[in-house]
Amino acid sequence: MAVPPRRILITGAAGFVGRHLTASLVAAYPDTALFTPAVDVRDAKAVADAVRQAAPEACFHLAAVSSIRAAQEDEDEAWEVNLHGTLRVARAILRHAPGCQMLFTSTADAYGGSFRGGTPVDEDTPLAPMSVYSATKAAADLAIGSMAGQGLRCVRIRPFNHTGPGQTAQFVVPTFARQIARIEAGLQPPLIQVGNVDTWRDFLDVRDVCAGYLACIAMGDRLASGSILNLASGTARRIGDILSDLQALAGITLEVRADPARVRDRDVPMACGSSRRARELLGWAPITPWAQTLQNVLDDWRVRIRSETKES
Repeated sequence: MAVPPRRILITGAAGFVGRHLTASLVAAYPDTALFTPAVDVRDAKAVADAVRQAAPEACFHLAAVSSIRAAQEDEDEAWEVNLHGTLRVARAILRHAPGCQMLFTSTADAYGGSFRGGTPVDEDTPLAPMSVYSATKAAADLAIGSMAGQGLRCVRIRPFNHTGPGQTAQFVVPTFARQIARIEAGLQPPLIQVGNVDTWRDFLDVRDVCAGYLACIAMGDRLASGSILNLASGTARRIGDILSDLQALAGITLEVRADPARVRDRDVPMACGSSRRARELLGWAPITPWAQTLQNVLDDWRVRIRSETKES
């Protein structure tokens, strides 16, 4: 293992992944100083000040417009945050903390149309984004890779769909869990509104994703600058089966109804990834049982719904 970084900067630390990552870093590196400023990556001066003050040896860049729907609703904002915000962080690191290793959280969604091949994609698969969100992240991914030639110590991580406790209902697993928790609490009839339940996706537990991020830090300089790493389970799960599994965990009977507003245009039937490179270079593999992930998400929404009910 490389010498642990003494100072780590996290952008987007208040987000879903950021909260889990912060907890993982505290547990793994109790003597490391963590800097989690609420920096607005649209503000170049604020970004530069944050990097200069933190003087990080490692930086996890998580700040992003992180959902497909949000990016579609405000395309300019998505480009400003996901591409230009990433460039501001990278440039600030080169100027104020040139020895810092930047871990850029890209997305497997950037493979887009390449999933139509029907086989698990690896890091050599061409990027073919199909949405504003994936286009902005793909552009940032390529830009950061090019900056390795300018001296930026960087790793690009492309995680597949990940979920867990604390995720917002903008995403498929928590939106199912939220509706089920509301049905259990008597706050809505036993009816679930869904989009396309016949697509297949590769899912991970957020805690396994964070373990992959920490494994990159542990590798230090042994991980070549500009490296690309998929984090994937290698197993595609049908969305409708995930809903059935959550329903079984809750032990309730419900009606499933399609909501056209929830169906994405040009959705690929299956998206699955290969994480062979991460296994070989990092020794990483997902370890959290899928049933545990679903139970954790459902229990989290039960708590949230109870809290919302008490407050109302």
